[in-house]
Amino acid sequence: MNKRIGILTAFVVVAAFAVAAIAAGNPSIEQGKTLFSSTSLGTNGKSCSVCHPGGKGLEDVAASDEEALEKTVNTCIEKALKGKALASGSPELASMVLYLKTLGTAETK
Repeated sequence: MNKRIGILTAFVVVAAFAVAAIAAGNPSIEQGKTLFSSTSLGTNGKSCSVCHPGGKGLEDVAASDEEALEKTVNTCIEKALKGKALASGSPELASMVLYLKTLGTAETK
């Protein structure tokens, strides 16, 4: 059991560093995808992809404006993931919006 806890702890630390390293750059769809699947946005061990596997339930997001998407992302982070909202204008929030826009268009391709 202690070995599993150690491995899990190491994974969480590595994931946090990976997210931080990606966040240092410019906003990108890839960064948004990484954040969408990361448990580092919250405190309950869940990620956005737990509630929205493969973008389920997000088919209409491409029609939303960026401000509305930013608000939605932060609401989910704060409520569903029990995390801290991403800063307005941050590369992380912009990346999440970019990625969500791709999910909304995936159904029409």
